[in-house]
Amino acid sequence: MSRVKSEALRSKIMSAEDAAALIPAGSTVGMSGFTGSGYPKAAPQALAARIEAAHQAGDPFRLKVWTGASTGPELDGALAKADGIEFRLPYNSDPIARDKINKGQMEYLDMHLSQVAPMAWQGFLGPLDTALIEVSAVNADGSLVPSSSIGNNKTWLDRAERIILEVNRWQNPALEGMHDVYYGTALPPSRVPIPLTRPDQLIGQPVFRCDPAKIVAIVETDAPDRNLPFAAPDQNAQAIAGHLIEFLKHEVKLGRLPAALLPLQSGVGNVANAVLAGLQDSPFERMAAYTEVLQDGMLDLLDSGKLTVASATAFSLSPEAAADLNRRMDQFRGKIILRPQEISNHPEIIRRLGCIAMNGLIEADIYGNVNSTHVMGSRIQNGIGGSGDFARNAYISCFVTPSTAKDGAISAIVPMASHVDHITQDVQVIVTEQGLADLRGLSPKQRAKVIIANCAHPTYRDALSDYHQRALAGAYGLQTPHLLNEALSWHQRFIETGSMAPN
Repeated sequence: MSRVKSEALRSKIMSAEDAAALIPAGSTVGMSGFTGSGYPKAAPQALAARIEAAHQAGDPFRLKVWTGASTGPELDGALAKADGIEFRLPYNSDPIARDKINKGQMEYLDMHLSQVAPMAWQGFLGPLDTALIEVSAVNADGSLVPSSSIGNNKTWLDRAERIILEVNRWQNPALEGMHDVYYGTALPPSRVPIPLTRPDQLIGQPVFRCDPAKIVAIVETDAPDRNLPFAAPDQNAQAIAGHLIEFLKHEVKLGRLPAALLPLQSGVGNVANAVLAGLQDSPFERMAAYTEVLQDGMLDLLDSGKLTVASATAFSLSPEAAADLNRRMDQFRGKIILRPQEISNHPEIIRRLGCIAMNGLIEADIYGNVNSTHVMGSRIQNGIGGSGDFARNAYISCFVTPSTAKDGAISAIVPMASHVDHITQDVQVIVTEQGLADLRGLSPKQRAKVIIANCAHPTYRDALSDYHQRALAGAYGLQTPHLLNEALSWHQRFIETGSMAPN
C-alpha cells in the first residue's frame, strides 16, 4: 500500500532512474541522512549509475553534496565510487570518500553540525538546487512524515529549488508523532530564544511543511538503514566506562551533580556505547539524554527505565538494534524525540540544559588540546561532527579514548596535538583505560602532570614526563612549555618507522 496519501502528489511517483535524471550535472544537492539513518537509498544509486555512464562518454559529471552528517554506502559510497562528488559537507565516514578526500580528489568542508543550517540560510554556502530527502510518508495534506533522522532536512526542503522525495515504507508508521520539527529559528536581527528548557519538551510539530509545487519526483522504496555493528565492550572500553562512572558518582556525592545526573550527550563509537552500557548497572536513575544520536546502549537504558527520555536528531544503531526498534517503535512513543540538528546541537540549549558531554578523540596533548579529526595532522578520519557544539557548551566536557592505537604503535597522549579541534579551554575531563584526568581549574603545567600520570600508557609515560621536564627548562615561554624542534617528532617517527614508541 502506497504511503503517498496526497492525491495531487501521486502523479509525481516515478522510478529512481527517472528521478535521478532530474538532477543536473554541477548542481548542489542537499540529501537527508545522519549517521546511517534516514538517507535516500534508491535515487543516489541510480544517480551514481548515470554519472558512471556520463564519465564513460567523456562527460565530467560531478555534484556538490550536503547532508546532515554521515550517510550509508548507497549514498556516499555509491557516489564516491562513481567519482561523482566534487565537494562534500559537513561530515563523512565513508571509506571510499575518505580516500578521495585524503588524495585531494574531493573537496571537503568539515563543519560544526549546529552551524550548517544557519550558514545555508545566510547564503554563505551558495544556492541549493535540489533536496533529495527520505521520508516515511506523505500525508493527504502534503505534509511529510520524517524518517529515522531529521538532520538538516527542514532547511533543505525550505531552501531547495526542487525536491525529490524517497518514501520508505520499511520505516515503521509508528515513527509518526516522534519528531519535533521547530520552525522558530531565524537570522539576526530577528533571532529569538528557543523555548526549550527540558529534554522531554515538544516545541514544534511532528511533520515537515513543504511547498508541493517544488516536488518534482517521488520514489517509493522499501529498504532498511544500514549501520555498522558495535563491537562488544573490550577490557579497555569497560575500564574507561568504569572510570567515568566513578567520576560521576563522586560529583553527585560532592553535590555538583543531581542524583539523576544532567542530560547526557554521547558521541558515536564503541567506547561511547560501552560507557552507556556501563550506566545500566550504575546507581543513577531516571536519567535523560539530550544528544545527537541514539545508540544501542541508550536504547537499552530506555528499555530498562534507567533513561526516561532521549532527545536526538537520528538513530545510530547496530543492524540488530535498528531492526528491533523498527519492530517495537510504538513502545518508545513519548520516550524518543527526534529534532532538527540545528536544535539537537544548538549551543544555547546545550548550555541551558547543562549537558554532560562524552565524546571520543584521536589524540590529546599533555595540555589537554584535543584532535578529533586528523591522523598524523593531515589525514582526515571522519570529522568534528557535533563534538565541538557540545564540548564548548557542556556542563562537563569529557573526552574518552584508549591510551594507545595500532597495537601500541600510536600513543593517544602526545607532546603536542598534530591538529586541534578542541582547545584546552573546552576540555575538562580526559579518560583512558589507565585513568581519569579532571582538568577543571588547572593551569597548563598542572594539566600536563595530571594527564601524563593518569591517562598515558606506561610505554609512553616516561617519555612524556621527560619531554615536559625538558620543555620546562628550555621553552621560549613557560605558560605552555614546548620544544618546537621536537613537539611533533613522535608523529614524524610514526610516519618514518610505523611506531611512536621511543627508541
